Amino acid sequence: ALAINPRVMLFDEPTSALDPELVGEVLKVIGDLAREGRTMVLVTHEMKFAREVATHVVYLYNGLVEEEGPPEQLFGAPKSERLKQFLRNVG
Repeated sequence: ALAINPRVMLFDEPTSALDPELVGEVLKVIGDLAREGRTMVLVTHEMKFAREVATHVVYLYNGLVEEEGPPEQLFGAPKSERLKQFLRNVG
């Protein structure tokens, strides 16, 4: 349990430097927080996780917003060619 109740939680690549065995545990905690209705801003390359947990996704390319919207739209029917290419490359 969190000792405080923050209005927004910020995560910048929370799994990037972790031992692979710990990644799932950290993603589970963040997912649980999302299901509790916590507001979060999460920077991640964990695309499967983002698709499952996010309510809104922003795809940045070269520091600019390339596309944004609900995960179903961005992952299921991306509009920009750059995002389509990115999703093909990350599988």
